[in-house]
Amino acid sequence: MDNQVENAIEIAWNPRSEQSLKAQAFDFLNQLRTDASGREACVALFTRTPKCSEVVRLVSLDVVNNAIQTQQLDTTSLNHIKETLLEYVRRTYATGDQAEVDPASLQNKLTQTLTFLFVSLYNQGWESFIDDILGLTSLRNNGTRDNFNGTVLYLRILGSIHDEIADVIISRSTVETKRNTQLKDAMRVRDVAKVAASWEEILNQWRDQNDGVVEMCLKVIGKWVSWIDISLIFQGVLPILFDLAGRIKPGNGEDKVRDAAIDTFTEIVAKKMKPADKIGLIVYLNLGQVISQLISSPALHDLRTTSSYDTDLAEAVAKLVNNTVFDIVKVLEDTQAPIDTREQAEQLIHSFLPLLLRFFADEYDEICSTVIPSLTDLLTFLRKAKPLPTKFAEMLPPVLNAIIQKMRYDETSSWGAEDEQTDEAEFQELRKRLQVLQKSVAAVDEALYVDILSNVIGNTFQNLDQQGGQMDWRDLDLALHEMYLFGELTIPNGGLYAKSQPSSVAAERLIIMMSKMVESGIANFAHPAIQLQYMEIVVRYCSFFENQSRYIQPVLEQFVVLVHYPHIRVRTRSWYLFQRFVKHLRAHVGNVAETVIQSIGDLLPIKAEVPNETADDDMSSDESDHSADAAFNGQLYLFEAIGCISSTTTTPVEKQILYARSIMEPLFSDIERNLGPAKSGDAQAVQQIHHVIMALGTLAHGFSDWTPGNPSTASHAPKPEVSAEFSRAAEAILIALEALKSSFDVRTAARASFTRLMGVLGIGILPSLPRWIDGLLSQSSSKDEMAMFLRLLDQVVFGFKKEIYDVLDSLLTPLLQRVFAGLAEPITGTDDEVQLAELRREYLTFVQIILNNDLASVLVSASNQGFFESLIASVTTLAQTVTSGTGNLAASRLAFSVITRMADLWGGANIATIGPQPASSSTAPSPAFDGFDRFLIERFHPICWVVLREQTFRPATDAQAKQVLNEIAGLEQMIYLKTGDMFIQHLQQEFFPAMGVNGSDFIKSMTTSTDRKGLAGYLQGFLKDSRA
Repeated sequence: MDNQVENAIEIAWNPRSEQSLKAQAFDFLNQLRTDASGREACVALFTRTPKCSEVVRLVSLDVVNNAIQTQQLDTTSLNHIKETLLEYVRRTYATGDQAEVDPASLQNKLTQTLTFLFVSLYNQGWESFIDDILGLTSLRNNGTRDNFNGTVLYLRILGSIHDEIADVIISRSTVETKRNTQLKDAMRVRDVAKVAASWEEILNQWRDQNDGVVEMCLKVIGKWVSWIDISLIFQGVLPILFDLAGRIKPGNGEDKVRDAAIDTFTEIVAKKMKPADKIGLIVYLNLGQVISQLISSPALHDLRTTSSYDTDLAEAVAKLVNNTVFDIVKVLEDTQAPIDTREQAEQLIHSFLPLLLRFFADEYDEICSTVIPSLTDLLTFLRKAKPLPTKFAEMLPPVLNAIIQKMRYDETSSWGAEDEQTDEAEFQELRKRLQVLQKSVAAVDEALYVDILSNVIGNTFQNLDQQGGQMDWRDLDLALHEMYLFGELTIPNGGLYAKSQPSSVAAERLIIMMSKMVESGIANFAHPAIQLQYMEIVVRYCSFFENQSRYIQPVLEQFVVLVHYPHIRVRTRSWYLFQRFVKHLRAHVGNVAETVIQSIGDLLPIKAEVPNETADDDMSSDESDHSADAAFNGQLYLFEAIGCISSTTTTPVEKQILYARSIMEPLFSDIERNLGPAKSGDAQAVQQIHHVIMALGTLAHGFSDWTPGNPSTASHAPKPEVSAEFSRAAEAILIALEALKSSFDVRTAARASFTRLMGVLGIGILPSLPRWIDGLLSQSSSKDEMAMFLRLLDQVVFGFKKEIYDVLDSLLTPLLQRVFAGLAEPITGTDDEVQLAELRREYLTFVQIILNNDLASVLVSASNQGFFESLIASVTTLAQTVTSGTGNLAASRLAFSVITRMADLWGGANIATIGPQPASSSTAPSPAFDGFDRFLIERFHPICWVVLREQTFRPATDAQAKQVLNEIAGLEQMIYLKTGDMFIQHLQQEFFPAMGVNGSDFIKSMTTSTDRKGLAGYLQGFLKDSRA
C-alpha cells in the first residue's frame, strides 16, 4: 500500500506525467482520504527512514490532516497517529541535528497536524501535550531551552494553537466556539503558567544568540496575551520586553526584534479589560516614558530627515500610540468609569497628545495614517463633550495646526510629474481624510477653526505680497486648498450672502479672503498647481462675484490667459471651469463677448483624430485626460462658454446674432469641406463632422438652456431672431445626418445636438422633426438608439403639446413602424436583451406621454387609423408577456397602465360606482367611438386573465409581478366603471362559465374594493387557491 500511495503522489505531481495517468492518480488519492489503510500508509510515508520526497511527505500529511479535521478517526486511530508523530519529532527535532530537520514547508504542515491532534486529544488523552512539545526545546532535558530546532518547532506550534482556538478574526460555528472555550479554560488551569515561564527562558537563552528565535517568541506572546492572565508575563517577560524595545543596533539599522517587542506592547495594551484595569496597565507599563524614549532614539530622531530613517520602527511605535490613545479615549467616554480612573485618563490623554501628534506629523504618510483612527476618536469625544471644558479646549489648537501642516505638499514632491502620479493620488486621498479631521475640529469649536484658518490664509497672502514669485508654491497651495475647504462652513447658512450681507462670521472671512486672493495677482504665480487651485476657488464661490461684480472683469481676463496654459492638465480643466464661471455669472458679466471670442478664438478650430483601436486599453485616468477625445470634450466647454457670454441680457440681439454667426460659419465650412470625403468612407472626415455637430449643439446650449414646457423658465425662451440664426445650424446638422445616417458616431452627435437645439429653436424645431426621425431612426440604428430618441421625443411632446399635433399626426405611423421593426428584431445576446427591454419601456412611455398630454386623438386620427390595430396588438402583447426575461414584468406593468389610460379616455363617462353598495346606472355606455365598450370587454379584459393563468406569474413572491397585479386590478375596475352591467353580465353568463369558475367573489371584490389593492389582494388569494 505504501508503494501504491507513493507512486500515485509522484505521478500526480510530476509535470511530465501523461494526463490519463494523472487523472487516475488523483482519483486514487481522493479515495484514499476515506480509506483507513490509506491513512496508515500516509503516516508511515511521512515518518519513514530513509525519507521520501518532499511532495510525497507533504501530500501524505495533508491526507492525515483532512482525516483528523473532518473527524473521521476514532480515539484509537488518533492515539496511533499521535504516538507515531511524537516519536518522529523526538527523533528529528530533539537531537539538535540540523541535517535531520524538515524544510519550512513540511514544518508548517507538521505543525498543522500536531495542532489538529491537540484540539482532538488535549482534553481526551494527551494532557501532556505541552510537556511533550516543550521537552523538545532542551538538548539535555535540564530545563535550558538550548535546542534550536526543538524551540523553533515549539514556537510554531504555540502560534498555530492560538490561530486555531483563539483568533477572533476567524468566524467559527457555535460548536467550535464552545470547544475552543473549553480548551482555553483547560490550558489556563494546566499549562499556561508553564508556557509563560518558557517564554522567559527562551528569551533569556536566545536574546544574544539568534534574533529569529526571539522574534518568533515575541510574536507568540503578542498572540497569547489576548486570552491569558496578563500577570504571568509581568515578572519575567516584561523586563526583557523593555530591554528589547529599547535596544539600539550598531549603525541604527533595522531591528526586527525591537519592532516585534513594540508590537507585543501594542497587543498587551489592546487586551480587553475593565476601564480601571486598562488605565492601571498603561500607568504600570509607563508607556508614555517608553514611547518618549523611543522617539528620542537616534533611529527616530537623529535620522528622521535622512534616508536611513527607520520607518518600520516608526510605524510600530505609531501603532502602539494609536492603540493606547484609543483605549484612553474609550475610558473618557465611559460615563460609568470611576472618577479617579477618568481623572487618570485625562492626565494620560494630555501626556499622549504630543506623542500622537509627533507621528501624525511624520513625513511618511503611512505612519501618519496609523494614528488617524485614534485622533478621530479623540475629536469625536471632544465634539460630544458639551460644554467643552477648558482643559480639553487647550488640545484643539495644536491638533488643528498639525492637520493644516499635514495638508502641505512635502519638500520632495513635484506637482504634475508623470512619474509621481501614484504618489499624487495617495496624497490627495490623505487630504480627504485630513479634511474629515478638520471638519471635526470645526464641529468642536468653529470660532477657533475660523480664526486659525483665517490667520494661515491671511499670512500666506501677506507673504506673497512681500516675496512675490520667490515664495514656495507649496505654501500657496496649502493656503488655497484650505480656502477651498473653508467655504463649507457657509453652506449651513445658505451660502455667502443673506440679503446682500455676509451670512455668518465664516462667510465674512471668506469674502475678505476672496477679495484678497483676486487682488493679490496669485493667478499669475508661475506654478500650475496654484493657477488650477485659483480657478477652482473662483468657480466654487461664484456667488461672491454676484455681490462683488467689480472683480468679474479681472477674473475673466485671467481666465482667457489660463485657457492657453501650456500644461495640458491645467489647460483642459480651465476650459471646463471657464464655462462654469461664465454660465453662473452670465447675468453679471456684461457685454464682453467680442473680447473673449477674439482672445480664445485660436482654441476653437476643431482637429478631429481617429481613435487608435490598437492602443492599450489599460490607460491610466491621467493619461486618458491627455487623449484627443478628452481634449475635444474640454473644447466643447469653450463653445458653451461663448454661447453663455454672447447671449447675456446686456448684449443687443443683433450682436448676439453676429457672435453666433462668427462661430458657426467656420463650422459650416468644415462640414461642407468634409462631407464628400466622409461619404466616401474617410474615417477622419466622419470624425471631424461628428465633432462639428457636437460643437454646434453645445454652442446652442450655451445660448439658451431653456426647457420647453417648463413654466418656471418661460422667461428664458430665446428671441426669435436668435432662433432663426440657429435654424441654420439645425439645417447644417440635418444635411450631414441625411448624408451620413449610416454612421453611428454622426447619429450620436446629431441626437445630442437635437436636444440642445430644442432649447434655442423652440417651436421652430417641429417642422423638421420628420427629417430628424428619418436620420436618427435609420436602418442602421440600434434598439438602444431608438430608445434614446423616443426619450427625446417625450420631451418634445411634453414641451410643445399645444403645437405638436399636426406634426405628430403626420409622423406617428412611420415612427411606430421603425419602432415595431426594432421590437421584432431577433435577440442575439444579453446586451440585445437589455436593449430590447429598454426600447419596450421607452415605446410604452412615449404612448403614455401622448395619452397624458391631451394628444390621444392623434392615435385614432384619419392618418393613423390604419395603424391603430397594430398599436393595440403591440401593447396588449407586451401586457400579457410575463414570462421570465429581462424587463418583461416592467414592460407588462407599463403596458397595463397604458391600456387603463386608453379605457379611461375613450370609454366615455363612468356609468357604475365602486363601494360597499355598488351601483350600475341603467344608462348605456357612451364610448368615444362606436364599439369601444365591446372592445374593452372582448379585447382588454381577457389579457388580464391570460396573465393570471400564466403559471410563472407569482405576485406573492415577486415584487414586480405584484405591481403588474395591481395594474390588472385597476384595468378590471376601469372596464367596470365604463361598461357597468354589460361587463357583469359578460362575466356571469360567458366568461366565468367558459372557465368553469364561480366568479361571484371576483365580481364582489371588483365592485366593492374602493382601492384597487383590495381587488389585487383578492386575486392574489385566488391564484394561491387555484394553484394549491
